[in-house]
Amino acid sequence: MKLNSKMLIPLLSILLCLPVSLIANNEVVSSNKVVINDRFVVSDETVVNNEEVVNNRISEVEDVLSEKQQQIIAIAALTANGDLENLKNELEAGLDAGMTVNQIKEAIIHAYAYCGFPRSIRGLQTLMEVLETRKTQGINDQSGVEASPINDDRSRYDRGKEILGELTGVPQDGPRTGYSAFAPQIEIFLKEHLFADLFERDLLTYTERELVTISVIASIGNAEPMLQSHLKICLHLGISPEQLQQFADIINSKVGGTKANSAQQVLNNVLSELNYDSSAISKGISEIFPQGELIENNFTGNAWHTRLVTDRDNFNTTVGNVVFEPKARTNWHSHPGGQLLLCTRGKGYYQEKGKPKQVLNPGDVVEIKPDIIHWHGAAPDSEFEHIAISPQLDKGSVVWLEPVVDEEYYKY
Repeated sequence: MKLNSKMLIPLLSILLCLPVSLIANNEVVSSNKVVINDRFVVSDETVVNNEEVVNNRISEVEDVLSEKQQQIIAIAALTANGDLENLKNELEAGLDAGMTVNQIKEAIIHAYAYCGFPRSIRGLQTLMEVLETRKTQGINDQSGVEASPINDDRSRYDRGKEILGELTGVPQDGPRTGYSAFAPQIEIFLKEHLFADLFERDLLTYTERELVTISVIASIGNAEPMLQSHLKICLHLGISPEQLQQFADIINSKVGGTKANSAQQVLNNVLSELNYDSSAISKGISEIFPQGELIENNFTGNAWHTRLVTDRDNFNTTVGNVVFEPKARTNWHSHPGGQLLLCTRGKGYYQEKGKPKQVLNPGDVVEIKPDIIHWHGAAPDSEFEHIAISPQLDKGSVVWLEPVVDEEYYKY
């Protein structure tokens, strides 16, 4: 078996849909809509009266991240991860998607609160390089508006305390506990600087800042309790579970590996705690091909198959997409002509007879030589999807063997 860990062509189809944008009065009035000074912000540049929006502009919010939101996630993740070469591509894509220079700068500045000054400054320097290159190409990117002045005489601590209460939906008037009681000064810094100095700046909405936040936390790793808290804030602000699953898919495509798997698990736990069906959500947002027909034989658990190439005679090959529910797997089997697996979603396993089990992530390619006895399927905590290519059909059909018992499935 040969495992190629390079990422495949990005597999998320981008649906062109722009949800209603937020902010105002710092008061959430319904999903993804916030009011300020009796006005709705429908887009980054358009402000209209409350009544006009209610009557003419507000429609059902689609469960898909806008192109701008997707770019915010990618830019924040790559900034936090220090992947500057790939960050250049995403900065260009963000500018091409209509983000202003100041909005991108603000996203990278916001990131420093979670990944530190060095990564944030390197991100800003990379943006400077991109802008200079585009300028030599005759592209003049729009700087956009500056942040509005803050006209509030209250202390920064009180303002930050109020904003945190709005983000969480929980009043912040209780006694300090946990790390706040252990180190009161950090709690003051959080209220005054993060939630006042940064969140009050109106170049990004609360929702956009939270997308930056969860992207950075997911990308640095080993901060699962903080990621869990901010995912709950996202839901409170009106980001749908489907949109959060799309966030997890983007993190998987940009960062991958253990960090992406951990972020998906934290999301699953949050949705489960709040009584969402995370399995159905994951399937609905990530599927590219139809789920297909339920496979009735030679599998443990539920799996679905869609045939993608039907002309066996001319191509001497079958190509199919397979979706596994968590814990589902094939029986032990072999292919006289060999097989290729292109992993596209979730976390899975692959094992050859007599060898250790391998973990599969999106972008992995498994090359299975002819007549090698093996099995593959989903991990216990994740759906798994792959494209299966079976060449050289003239050498014979698949040879099915006994099921993979739990003792084999759970053993590494």
